[in-house]
Amino acid sequence: MVEKLVIIGSGPAAYTAAIYAGRALLEPLLIAGSLLGGQPSLTAEIENYPGFPRGISGPELMQAMLEQAERFGARVQLDEATGVDFSRHPFTVMTSSGPIEALAVIIATGTTPRRLGVPGESEFVGRGVSFCATCDGFFYRGKEVVVVGGGNAAVVEAEFLTRFASRVYLVHRRDQLRAEKVLQERVLRNSKVVPIWNTVVTAIVGQENVTAVRLRNVQTGEESEVPAAGVFVYIGTEPNTAFLGGQVPLDAQGYIQADQQGQTAIPGVFAAGDVQNPLLHQIATAVGSGAAAGMTAERFLAELASVGYAELRLRVRGPSVVEPGTPA
Repeated sequence: MVEKLVIIGSGPAAYTAAIYAGRALLEPLLIAGSLLGGQPSLTAEIENYPGFPRGISGPELMQAMLEQAERFGARVQLDEATGVDFSRHPFTVMTSSGPIEALAVIIATGTTPRRLGVPGESEFVGRGVSFCATCDGFFYRGKEVVVVGGGNAAVVEAEFLTRFASRVYLVHRRDQLRAEKVLQERVLRNSKVVPIWNTVVTAIVGQENVTAVRLRNVQTGEESEVPAAGVFVYIGTEPNTAFLGGQVPLDAQGYIQADQQGQTAIPGVFAAGDVQNPLLHQIATAVGSGAAAGMTAERFLAELASVGYAELRLRVRGPSVVEPGTPA
């Protein structure tokens, strides 16, 4: 059976696209990936998504979106997309359990936390190194931890960790945070948070588990070490596009190139959410792009039924157009 629409991903962009596509009776199939709910499912508290004046937990918000998508006929396959073939139509999405053919595809695979790349980081993942305070904060009750980063995620998760940890060292390579002002003010008022400015992590040390973090001041070169049972890394993200195998044009940072409606250079292949937005990694923007991609995919499928894929390809013009299968 050929699916009408396959959505790769399960974050806010994917769920929103599924809601719109489901209301259009497309019965979209979501290939959920390894993290059901995407990055928001790892966030303890979300305060800037409209409609929730008292905030809402990330897992709760994502579960509500999923239920809404399923209500309109979306189906979720707990599987990983391992590759694609956009060189012929219908398209093929390769998964861990086998290939799936689709008339249209929305790529909403989001991003993955960037790593420090220092000695000890990979060795201690799961034994003191974490990328999710919501998941692992409970294990650090009464202990000292380090949070690395200066953006919204780092600041929010540092404050969350003060519920458990006795002290939270907030390590940032600059002399001021990049997070929203209201978040900065709140975390810096917290007596458990100790900011360490102009500093980078050079190594994570321990035996069975993390015991300390080595630091270097970027201005003076002075090196130091702070005791810590855990290290939480929030230094940005990388787009999840490696599985595309160069079949969709990417920018220099690896993000999918798509227009405001989510259409890529390949008719019938769309992108939504953080995977096509290197600037604004917000739930609100992901939801907006998911809605656009879902509606545009519905229009594409309506035209496809009327004129066929060959005609739709001929309508696409401009220097961004590439033949399917051509590396970006």
